[in-house]
Amino acid sequence: MELLPIFLNIRDKKCVLVGGGGVALRKANLLLRAGADLHIVAASLSGELRSLCTSHGCTIRIREFEEADLNNAVLVVAATDDLATNERVSVVASKLNIPVNVVDQPHLCSFIMPAIVDRSPVVIAISSGGRSPILTRKLKELNETMIPSRVDKLAELLGSYRSRVKNEIEDISERVHFWESVLDSEIPELVYNGQDDEARLALDDWLKNPQRDRVNGEVYLVGAGPGDPDLLTLRALRLMHKADVVLYDRLVSPEILLKLRPDAQKIYVGKRSADHAVPQETINEMLVRLAEEGKKVLRLKGGDPFIFGRGGEELESLAAAGIPFQVVPGITAASGCASYAGIPLTHRDYSQSVRFLTGHTKDGRVPLEWNLLVKEQQTLVFYMGLAGLRYICEQLVKHGMSATTPVAVVQQGTTPNQRVVVGDLDKIAVLAAEKEIQAPTIIIIGEVVKLQQSLSWFNRN
Repeated sequence: MELLPIFLNIRDKKCVLVGGGGVALRKANLLLRAGADLHIVAASLSGELRSLCTSHGCTIRIREFEEADLNNAVLVVAATDDLATNERVSVVASKLNIPVNVVDQPHLCSFIMPAIVDRSPVVIAISSGGRSPILTRKLKELNETMIPSRVDKLAELLGSYRSRVKNEIEDISERVHFWESVLDSEIPELVYNGQDDEARLALDDWLKNPQRDRVNGEVYLVGAGPGDPDLLTLRALRLMHKADVVLYDRLVSPEILLKLRPDAQKIYVGKRSADHAVPQETINEMLVRLAEEGKKVLRLKGGDPFIFGRGGEELESLAAAGIPFQVVPGITAASGCASYAGIPLTHRDYSQSVRFLTGHTKDGRVPLEWNLLVKEQQTLVFYMGLAGLRYICEQLVKHGMSATTPVAVVQQGTTPNQRVVVGDLDKIAVLAAEKEIQAPTIIIIGEVVKLQQSLSWFNRN
């Protein structure tokens, strides 16, 4: 380790910033966020920096840097575009044993400004030892996306109980175990979901009844989106990393499964047309049983669990059994596949409404009110409709829809295997068969399909 990572308390302490341009402005913002008593020395000052200093009551000296400027300072930053000035600031600070940072000149620094993820009081600092500022920025972006936005509230809650826990649990090892158990419990998720009062009550209960080995089961009903792992929500990723057991569907892509916790037990419960290897009732029972065993159970579904995903049925079973659960919506297949195919589902010139429909056939028929579907300025999206595509098209034409209405069939949308076949309503079934289109598919019917060729952007052939 080349540099010792530390967090320095500079609140109400004199910190000197030499420089008055855009770089100095960024450093001034950072120092002021940490509560510094900021003194700025610069030959000239930008208007934005002057306004910032005025609003925070900073000390400003419009002149060249002098050694006396560092009297009683605890930290100094040089951010000028004059190399000689920067070097002089570094030499003087080193002589006075004051920590110094010279922007973009690591050899003149006694400390380096890290990339910062700020969820105060939680703060994460990232450094590459000055070798690659862009790498540290990228790592910061990654941390920004993965850390819950309300982790600050969790830190404040735990901090408010610290003295009480210390008084009531005297043994240090037991105290450590207590906090570890709390962080593995439902309490963090309650805070992340904005249920602060419930989290406080739960923490009170843990402290009154510190059952060291108790484990609370919970179910996470998570939409995995249409296939592209980059379309997972941040909450989905966080819960995927927490789950002990995962029940996943056929439409969950292998790339998404790679995002799961490596040691999680994975159970396939997928269904396809005429092949329900695991009946829905059995899935419902498995969710209840696994949660009652104290496991954190992830029910991972393709698309969105509440749009033709039978998520409501599963939650009814959990609610009846008193199992705690939470739901994370996913990008539904209609939205994801249409976007990746270049088809806007609504458009001012073509469609003012969109209807999501199941194309699942029963005895070769799709029981729908066809006369209500044959309307202008409307987009129809059929899920699970490939097997009944010919019947769907025949019924729409029979009930008055133009035979030349454009239709798109999107296979494995949003994935590298995406294929899009476009044709007229009376010909699309034949075209899909000729192209050997396979499930899973989304079928989009309406004038908006006319835009597909000009707006297509993904996986162009």
